[in-house]
Amino acid sequence: MYDEPFADSSQIPTHLVCRAARQQVTVALSGDAGDELFGGYNRYFWGPRIWNRLAWMPAGVRRALDAAISAVPVAGWDALGRPLNALLPAGKGVAQAGDKAHKLAARLDSVRNMDDLYLSLVSEWQNPALVVRGAGVDPVVEPPCLLGDPLPDRGMQASQLRMMYRDSMTYLPDDILCKVDRAAMAVSLETRVPFLDHRVAELAWRLPLHMKVRGNEGKWALRQVLYKHVPRELIERPKAGFGIPVGQWLRGPLREWAEALLDEQRLQAEGYFYPAPIRRKWAEHLGGRRDHTTSLWAVLMFQAWLEANA
Repeated sequence: MYDEPFADSSQIPTHLVCRAARQQVTVALSGDAGDELFGGYNRYFWGPRIWNRLAWMPAGVRRALDAAISAVPVAGWDALGRPLNALLPAGKGVAQAGDKAHKLAARLDSVRNMDDLYLSLVSEWQNPALVVRGAGVDPVVEPPCLLGDPLPDRGMQASQLRMMYRDSMTYLPDDILCKVDRAAMAVSLETRVPFLDHRVAELAWRLPLHMKVRGNEGKWALRQVLYKHVPRELIERPKAGFGIPVGQWLRGPLREWAEALLDEQRLQAEGYFYPAPIRRKWAEHLGGRRDHTTSLWAVLMFQAWLEANA
């Protein structure tokens, strides 16, 4: 259906929804691009907040903090987070506190500025040259890709705007639009994206940042329009992806399939990946010590594609 390695697992429920919709209609509207144009992703407000708390730290302090956080196992952070979450209003707690604490620790030593933090937030593997053979010499530097393309000369002073621009030029067309279009057209359902009408996009980029992101809330301008037509309780909910329990499936019904694709000798012989970091994450995931679903799924989708096209 996708004709290339495509590692966004929400392609599966998206296809199922499209298949159900096709029983009634031949054309559907999509809400895609609203997040990129109007500031809806959590990283647009949490990213700068995290960086403001890290920027002042000397490298030695960051390394020490990294070691301290990593010394507490994921289960330990989860245990600490549960009583704190119980004190917070519904939907305001931190899910998977341990996994997020360890992910933050992994970034402390390599992030040098807000743009580095953005790249780390959108990268499933933090050190690509340690995983992909031939990715580069420096294991901390992102290999050449669209995310490294030059930014426009004007209007990019705020870090949130730089993130929105890069998401609009990479994540939106190469993941979101690709995912929905192929999932839908496989069942002959046409999808259209009103937010990408050029007049809407032009208006969005003319709006000042404070009309997109305010505090911990994104898509501020869109919310003001919706409040006039839709009850707030239908809108004011925690942002959630369109996920399926792939991580659990990899420990259960998909384990044998995944194990065959991630076999150490197979990875070594094929010559695309270094087996050690992949096998380490696979063992941690199977043991329930970490949730490595997204990074493992990316490798598995390449491996499955390679097997089908060998």
